[in-house]
Amino acid sequence: MLETADPTHATDHPDTQVRTLARALYWQGWRVASIARHLELKAATVASWCRRDKWKDATPLERIEAAAETRLMVLIAKDRKDGADYKEIDLLGRQLERFARVQKYGETGKESDLNPNIAARNVRPKRKPPRNDISDEQQAQIATAFRDSLFDYQKVWYRNGDQATRNILKSRQIGATWYFAREAFVDALDTGRNQIFLSASRAQAHVFKQYIVQFAREAADVELTGDPIVLPNGAMLYFLGTNSRTAQSYHGNLYFDEYFWVPRFHELNTVASGMAMHKRWRLTYFSTPSSMTHEAYAFWSGAQANKGRAPGERLQIDTSHDALKGGRVCADEQWRQIVTVLDAVAGGCNLFDLERLRRRYSAADFANLLMCQFIDDSVSVFKLVELQRCMVDSWDEWADDYSPLLLRPFGYREVWVGYDPALTGDSAGLVVVAPPRVEGGPFRVLERQQFRGNDFEAQAAAIEQITQRYTVGYIAIDTTGMGQGVYQLVRKFYPGAVALNYSPEVKTRLVLKGQSVIRNARLQFDAGCTDLAASFMAIKQTMTASGRQATYTADRNDETGHADLAWACLHAIDREPLAGGDIHASSFTEFYS
Repeated sequence: MLETADPTHATDHPDTQVRTLARALYWQGWRVASIARHLELKAATVASWCRRDKWKDATPLERIEAAAETRLMVLIAKDRKDGADYKEIDLLGRQLERFARVQKYGETGKESDLNPNIAARNVRPKRKPPRNDISDEQQAQIATAFRDSLFDYQKVWYRNGDQATRNILKSRQIGATWYFAREAFVDALDTGRNQIFLSASRAQAHVFKQYIVQFAREAADVELTGDPIVLPNGAMLYFLGTNSRTAQSYHGNLYFDEYFWVPRFHELNTVASGMAMHKRWRLTYFSTPSSMTHEAYAFWSGAQANKGRAPGERLQIDTSHDALKGGRVCADEQWRQIVTVLDAVAGGCNLFDLERLRRRYSAADFANLLMCQFIDDSVSVFKLVELQRCMVDSWDEWADDYSPLLLRPFGYREVWVGYDPALTGDSAGLVVVAPPRVEGGPFRVLERQQFRGNDFEAQAAAIEQITQRYTVGYIAIDTTGMGQGVYQLVRKFYPGAVALNYSPEVKTRLVLKGQSVIRNARLQFDAGCTDLAASFMAIKQTMTASGRQATYTADRNDETGHADLAWACLHAIDREPLAGGDIHASSFTEFYS
């Protein structure tokens, strides 16, 4: 095809074009002298091109590819093309594609590079990696991280993990929930056994889930999802509130958290323990102490095991700290242990400053919160048995209008806010209450917050954030002493804030209203809010300094503050008159399109 090129004006072409034409003729078998004569060039020039460009070394594929490329460029450059030209252009284009595949095959040796159909034939729909996939290496990393993170008293729990029933009375903040979440996760990976976490509410149960998800991410870079969490070996991790209607549907190892604070313990435990009835399952109970009047006390003390037994057949169960400090299997086959804050520190827990704690807490509070002593609520204004009737599983009971994870958890319904300021060394409390929908209906505690320190601006900013997340119809603030600073800042963005200047009369009104609401079970809060229950139980009746008038006070400590959460709650519900009525109740209508 190239021999038809017009050589008359070959020397007028750019050097590269003539050089390319000379190379094409050479690869067609022309001699150097013939090429020079045909293109009207010097033979030495053509010989130099041949030597420098290594025309002789080109492979057959390279020669054919260059010829096709040259011919294709000639055809493309034509101003007027006929059908034959287009047909040849298409053919040459496909040939160049084939040449490219041959060249790639020479580099890789893969037949699929020569024939694309082979690759297409081997293509299968890509499978997504299994959810919560954990390799053997990652499982080993998780197990190692678990064992390396334990304090001595947690190692005791681990060594007794094969006990049919473990029952642990513990100090606050020693990492029990954190530990048992990890223990259950590792056991599920090792044995494939289901794990069931039962708490006073689903919100509280999901604390276990948060610990497990965080542990898997940190220890092995594994992202766990789902509710329940399903592991590759089929083990399932359930996170349940104390709803006996659903609890009986599951089976596995059971972890019952803060059982001394749940209402209707006997009924719930009868159903819940049935989930671990088979001999392969294990039961673990752990809690901080509440009151000896709680139903769970008989379960802890052994009185429940002795119920109905003749005097001579009663089991002797010693639940003193001396007997249970190291843990022991008791006569009712429960493995019991008491872990106080002193035991935790002795067991390597370096998270506490004991001297500081002793200075902060009264002797009674130190004994209850940290030394596993039960509360005597006989002197409390608000009794535990009354508060238990107010505990609900908020994620279930309020699901129709309350979603705590949303930016506006309560939509645009009205809420009332109570704030109790910090005194020296303790905390301030903030409570968000949903007023009754109808006259005589329940108040619902949607949210509570505590603040440490005397930063008025930070506390006022937190209250302002509440006004942005909720439709606030009422704010009441105790302005006695240090509360005045926060009140003045709050008035700048919420001018309608109400100041409560504490006096024996004001406190009496607040407490009487609270007693009326709580005794009639008109207050509802999530059963996981044990701090709110303890805060109410901290309020006691005393006499004023003059001895002439009764008033109400609370011992100050870091756990309940000066009952700040309870007082904040009482501030909010004080908007409703003591005698009740719907004077302050609000109606709300939502329209959907």
